[in-house]
Amino acid sequence: MAENTPPIPEPDVTADNPTSEHWIWAGEHRPAIPRSLVDHMTGNWGEVAPSHDVHPAAGYCAARRARLGEEFSGKTLVIPTGNYKVRANDTDYRFRAGTDFFYLTGCHEPDAVLVIGSSASGPHATLYIAARRDSSTHEFFTDGRYGELWVGARRGVAEAATYYAIDTAPLDELEKDLVSLQGNEVVCVRGFDAKVDSAIATHKDDQRLATTLSEQRLVKDEFEIAQLQLAVDYTIKGFEDVVRALPTAEGRGERVIEGVFNLRARVEGNDVGYDTIAASGSNATVLHWMKNSGDVRRGDLLLLDAGVECHHLYTADVTRTMPINGKFTDAQRRIYELVLAAQEAGIAAVRPGVPFIAPHKAAMEVLAQGLFELGILSEPPEVALRKDRQLHRRYTLHGTSHMLGLDVHDCANARNELYPEGELFEGYVLTVEPGCYFQANDLTVPEEYRGIGVRIEDDVVVTATGARNLSAALPRKADEIEAWMAELWSREPVNLGL
Repeated sequence: MAENTPPIPEPDVTADNPTSEHWIWAGEHRPAIPRSLVDHMTGNWGEVAPSHDVHPAAGYCAARRARLGEEFSGKTLVIPTGNYKVRANDTDYRFRAGTDFFYLTGCHEPDAVLVIGSSASGPHATLYIAARRDSSTHEFFTDGRYGELWVGARRGVAEAATYYAIDTAPLDELEKDLVSLQGNEVVCVRGFDAKVDSAIATHKDDQRLATTLSEQRLVKDEFEIAQLQLAVDYTIKGFEDVVRALPTAEGRGERVIEGVFNLRARVEGNDVGYDTIAASGSNATVLHWMKNSGDVRRGDLLLLDAGVECHHLYTADVTRTMPINGKFTDAQRRIYELVLAAQEAGIAAVRPGVPFIAPHKAAMEVLAQGLFELGILSEPPEVALRKDRQLHRRYTLHGTSHMLGLDVHDCANARNELYPEGELFEGYVLTVEPGCYFQANDLTVPEEYRGIGVRIEDDVVVTATGARNLSAALPRKADEIEAWMAELWSREPVNLGL
């Protein structure tokens, strides 16, 4: 990777001092740049025709901004997207827009800030965005973080106005405009941009803004549901890739599984929606196993929990547990079918008007009954599930559902009385993911089950009359999984060159 400093020739001994008008000073650790090079680099470039495309969610974003502005009538709302995060020295992590900002704009560029103010005609939004660092300025080749020669073109102020269908202003004007707002009621989404945070001294209603945005995102519109379906469809392709690569992974390890799935995520979408869990053998009993450093052995199960984040940043979150050699053992199948029965009960419980917790309760009743019948729980479900007992949680610690959307654990700032203590409504998208985990050294479990971890997870949208499983195309029943794996292996195998 090139260092973010362009190669600069040593100053000619006859040239003027670097502080003179014949030089451009590049900053710390960067030599001065001769003015003659600047003139040479910034001239004789052809015009680049501007794009007149419009973001596919522009109309949805405008409606979201209007709804939010009406909720905070008479106030000015400031929502930043965030900045690059340094990985090391002059290299940054890949940028991902702040969720609330992206929900309201569709904009995926760093440093931008959305301001929604009140006017006589209703809420008025302005997107403050950086000007281009193109060939009209020396920054296009001297600025390693933003210069277009280094990182490619970004939409400038005028092009962004067209693409996002919103009024725009140069980011350089934001500071003075925020100062001019002093004395007004200004509400801010904090924690994304330190400069914005410091410019707005008052904190009144900040938490209410964060809460309102999360609660507005609870109900997905048709664009969002379509994007989630797309993310799920890509995720299913990734699961197929993994199955086809499993023979290669044997003897190489879980990193192969992670790498194969993550390749699909980058080919089809923006990235993975969260760190892939590729847990083989007893690693599957670690709920968030993300080291992916274990061995992949025939006879073990693979728990793959992974999701593609599509280009518009909506993510899938799907889990399947499968036998690495393509066939469940009798013990593995018994536990798998117990978890599947729990999941089917959970999905059947999803419908408008029921408590959000209903799928979890339904799944836990099935799991507790199964654990009792296996002799692992000594108490019947009606006793084991009591709030003052909860002994089943030794084997199934996590909840069954969470909201899904732009974030894998979406709408986290919503009030408890709406989520998770509220009801389900049409347009909610949630996971249903019961699991059963027997640690390898758990002496309360028969030896044949120790080290087995099973989770089955699907993404479900609440409809007017019930639920639709967005990930239903991915097999769930044990026999179906075995047949699916065999069919994939009958095709041309994945050759990773390993």
